[in-house]
Amino acid sequence: MPGKHAFLKQFYLLTAMLVGLITVSGPGLTAALADEKSPAPAEKKTEETPEPEDDPASKNPFPNRPQAPSLDGGTEWLNTSGEITLKDLRGKVVLIDFWTYCCINCMHVLPDLAYLEKKYPNELVVIGCHSAKFDNEKETDNIRRAIQRYEIKHPVINDSNMTVWRKYGVRAWPSMVLIDPEGKYCGHLSGEGNRELLDKVLERVIAYHRAKGTLDETPVHFDLESAKLKPTPLKFPGKLLADAPQNRLFISDSNHNRIVIASLDGKLIDVIGSGQIGNKDGDYKTAAFDHPQGMALVGNTLYVADTENHLIRKIDLDQKQVSTLAGTGEQARYRSAGGKLRESALNSPWALAEIDGVLYICMAGPHQIWSHKLGSDEIGVYAGSGREDIVNGPLDTSAFAQTSDITVDGDVFYVVDSEGSAVRKVDTKKKTVSTIAGTSDLERGRSLFEFGDKDGVGMHARLQHPLGVLYDNGRLFIADTYNHKLKTEDLKTFEVKTFLGTGKDGNSLNPVEFSEPSGLAKVGNRLFVADTNNHRICVVNLDNDQVSEFKVQGLTPPELPKTSDDSFTAASADALTASAQKVAAGVPLAVTVTPKLSSGYKLSPLAPVKFSFKSADDPEKTIARGKGTVKGNQVLLALPALKVPDGNYLLNLRFGYCRDGVGGLCKQHSAQWKVPVQTVAGEKNSDITLSLDLSQD
Repeated sequence: MPGKHAFLKQFYLLTAMLVGLITVSGPGLTAALADEKSPAPAEKKTEETPEPEDDPASKNPFPNRPQAPSLDGGTEWLNTSGEITLKDLRGKVVLIDFWTYCCINCMHVLPDLAYLEKKYPNELVVIGCHSAKFDNEKETDNIRRAIQRYEIKHPVINDSNMTVWRKYGVRAWPSMVLIDPEGKYCGHLSGEGNRELLDKVLERVIAYHRAKGTLDETPVHFDLESAKLKPTPLKFPGKLLADAPQNRLFISDSNHNRIVIASLDGKLIDVIGSGQIGNKDGDYKTAAFDHPQGMALVGNTLYVADTENHLIRKIDLDQKQVSTLAGTGEQARYRSAGGKLRESALNSPWALAEIDGVLYICMAGPHQIWSHKLGSDEIGVYAGSGREDIVNGPLDTSAFAQTSDITVDGDVFYVVDSEGSAVRKVDTKKKTVSTIAGTSDLERGRSLFEFGDKDGVGMHARLQHPLGVLYDNGRLFIADTYNHKLKTEDLKTFEVKTFLGTGKDGNSLNPVEFSEPSGLAKVGNRLFVADTNNHRICVVNLDNDQVSEFKVQGLTPPELPKTSDDSFTAASADALTASAQKVAAGVPLAVTVTPKLSSGYKLSPLAPVKFSFKSADDPEKTIARGKGTVKGNQVLLALPALKVPDGNYLLNLRFGYCRDGVGGLCKQHSAQWKVPVQTVAGEKNSDITLSLDLSQD
């Protein structure tokens, strides 16, 4: 690895290296290019396989690149069974995503990464490098839950000390680094909205290395954190809304992609949404959401911030119908002033509130408050310049930082700015924005990094990424999310005090512990709390501060269509032909497969083993399908006794192997055998033995 300063001199934007190959535009790119001042690296000769001049993919998009720095230095690896090295990744195109889970821009990158992973499943490996902003985000268990909540399916390094961040010279969240199949550093790109660019870059890199023979297209397998989640009635519930007159509690069951309606004594009234991710309008059973958050009730119409669909949904509670009020279904990539309801793209609407027929929207993506006069066809910016900061003043020059919840007191509403760890006051009559807890108006955006856990008055109080706020008779309840606490603020003295929670992540009710609480609602003397990472709703008796769990009777996880993975596409189109197998009649069969692997690799007992067994004469008919096991250097399968004794059969098998059998990156191999089987009278043996040579892979 080159020294730090030498490496930084060769730290280039992907686009700068692709001049003449593709054309890209956009303010984020322009700003990044303007910031890049490093000179071009000197030419250097390397011993490489000669490039075939006649091949259209013969030109290396990133010639003469240095070796990439190692991935060493993280606290722990997640979404994988062990550490992954760049040596393990040799032959793959690698995209490192530097992120932190509080960051809305980092969330916006995840769908782009999922798209690329799906398009290039055997060529690309994405590695998430979680380099935390907040103290709470440095904890491995909290990152694990964020991975589960955001449904991330690639390995993630807990880079709690920002070691890998510094090695690669990263300066902003999110940033991405590209490494080619030979382990060479290609370049970096910062910001969101770069799916098309990355897609074109990957096409060129993959085509070149496929032609050169340096691309390894063997499928890989990771042990995902999602597999550790047990089914629960609620899954990462986000926001709450209480309707005392109708005895209802509305729950955004965010990761079940639905809205749950319960009575205030815990009886299930209704479920809105099928549970499948989508943006489908219709009745309660067929409508679909994508991780909904905040809600507002006007009459018997429920408005929902359908966050990851970038939509505002409208639910007629009388007719039990879901429709779309605003948004196009696509994220607004550039700063927008709004316009017609269904023609204006939105950007991560997170929370809603209504005052005098106007719906106010916490638009987390552009760090603004938007508004819509109910009954009109317009939606647009109400407050916030779009700059991510904590700045007070008139509506148009004020600045917010990831607006995450909103609560109303007459003509005033209060907002929590999670990235600024602040509570803001917006006066709709005076048309001003002020800060009533946490810091503001500090130079160069320093307010974004003034966080902590400190009771105090106004600017002297410290919060850590609060996601919930609720007005109650002259005071605010605050979900101080990353401090795992509830706090209160007196609106006369502006004193912020800890109310409940030890400050430690947990699920005890005595003493009271929370895990990243985010939603609040109140009826009478009961305060309801969405205890998000604990997948539960807690209820606080405000007369004695006793806390219990609010359970919804009869609520179960959604029943989703099962996705079967029965495809065992063999590495070669031709089936391997096994020698004739003589077995006993009417006896269950035991199949043993012994693969010969490359040096340093062993079969992984953690990687799933799947098989199917069919008649070669009638491949549409499956005789057996199931899972196998790994024992030592062998794969073991159990098959039923054959009803038609003699004949030719097709065995499809998929298994995994890793560096030393437990490496973080496990390769998957699929193979198919044509197996002639003969039953022999008096034969005691019921074993089928097969071999496979993978030593050259």
